[in-house]
Amino acid sequence: MKIIDVTRPLVKGMLVYPGDSIPSFVQADHGRYLISDIHLSSHTGTHIDAPAHYLKSGDTIDTIPLRHIIGRCRVIDLSGTGSSSITEDDLEGKLQGVKRILLKTWFSPRGTFCEDYPSLTHDAACCITKSGIECIGIDSPSIESYNCDGSVHRRLLGSGCIIIELLDLSDVTGGDYEMVALPLRLAGLDGSPARVILIKQEGM
Repeated sequence: MKIIDVTRPLVKGMLVYPGDSIPSFVQADHGRYLISDIHLSSHTGTHIDAPAHYLKSGDTIDTIPLRHIIGRCRVIDLSGTGSSSITEDDLEGKLQGVKRILLKTWFSPRGTFCEDYPSLTHDAACCITKSGIECIGIDSPSIESYNCDGSVHRRLLGSGCIIIELLDLSDVTGGDYEMVALPLRLAGLDGSPARVILIKQEGM
């Protein structure tokens, strides 16, 4: 069994989406113990979007179905395309027999923000929801383009498809894995940083 951590570390100076809070970490030495104050956005680093992020009546991060973010998933390697738009054609024939997918793109090794990061087109989002996908993850800052209208988020979240953003899939090859993605249980909030791991069992 191989365990791969695909979470970006939360560190000072890390990549953040423009307009989000800059994370800060202050550690105090109390002699016999250390304790830290942490300030960050609910969408800092590798994080999960709950439906409430875009839908006022949607599930909050503490009420999303855990079965959507735990279980068999497929990593789809699109890193060779070099494109910033992930279309329905890019996903053709790759969604059968799976409920959770992670999209590996050329952005995984990057540590700085750029406006042309890879993202889903609306037709790709429609393809995903029609295929019954319950969770989609991506290694870029957002599942939707920088100059967006929110329609991709609303299409996915409105269909019960949970979104994971800003993964690090640099060391992951395409294929099927077991995934565990757990947000903090933040009552009533729209999202949360998460620890996401992939498990490769023999024979998978």
